[in-house]
Amino acid sequence: MIRSELPWPVYRGKVRDTYDLGDRLLIVATDRISALDVVLPTPIPGKGKVLTMLSAWWFERIGGVVPNHFIAVITEANRREVPFELGPEYFERSMLVRKAKRLDAECIARGYLAGSGWKEYRATGTVCGIPLPEGLRESDRLPEPIFTPSTKAAEGHDRNITYAELEELVGPEAANAMRIRTMAVYGYAHTVALERGIIIADTKLEFGWWNEEVILIDEVLTPDSSRFWLAEEYRPGGPQPSLDKQPVRDWLAANWRDGDPVPELPRDVVEATTERYLRAYRMLTGEELSL
Repeated sequence: MIRSELPWPVYRGKVRDTYDLGDRLLIVATDRISALDVVLPTPIPGKGKVLTMLSAWWFERIGGVVPNHFIAVITEANRREVPFELGPEYFERSMLVRKAKRLDAECIARGYLAGSGWKEYRATGTVCGIPLPEGLRESDRLPEPIFTPSTKAAEGHDRNITYAELEELVGPEAANAMRIRTMAVYGYAHTVALERGIIIADTKLEFGWWNEEVILIDEVLTPDSSRFWLAEEYRPGGPQPSLDKQPVRDWLAANWRDGDPVPELPRDVVEATTERYLRAYRMLTGEELSL
């Protein structure tokens, strides 16, 4: 599914189509994929189901750690929860959630030195302006996880911001809740995933106001929003074998220049990405996901 088509007003994000049902939202995860801040024209088959079902799996487990917006995944059994007809193609890729007022910032927890963090560290010895010890290697585990917020851009590049800038953007109360809850989710999820053979190197979370409380919204701990590494193959000192959209990032970085038309992905990159998403789901949940 590249694009959902339902008889209701819709907001289309990079990956998700969101339908406003009043005090609830219906979020449909499509098979669109974004990388390097662009949406590619080639879908990743089954990706939307993985995002929805894995987010639901995590939401149900972290509800006792951090409150969140999750109500239910839409299936054949509960399709009448939605005020319009849904075909079977929407089952297990659509999620019913509480309608929160989104806080316009992204919250990133980093436990390892990778990606843009590694690039900055090599240049300045910092990650998002936070000083780190000398002599760290690519993919090294950090002495302790760090919180690095950023802006949330509807299009183009997000921008890393300081904690003080986050306070200015959303207010001190919300900023404090976002920081504490981001690190609580990351700490819990890192432990759970490691027991199942996956290292969560970093993850990105979003929050919103609901009933005068800052709650977790959008997706959580998926291959789209997190960097998943295979624990048994973890060797710091270079890039790590991953179970996320790294094949797409790598291919795009080698074959596309910012500003040029975004190219179609080759079949082998699409298949490799689908397999990684399914393997991450299988390792974390212990279940198979039929597409």
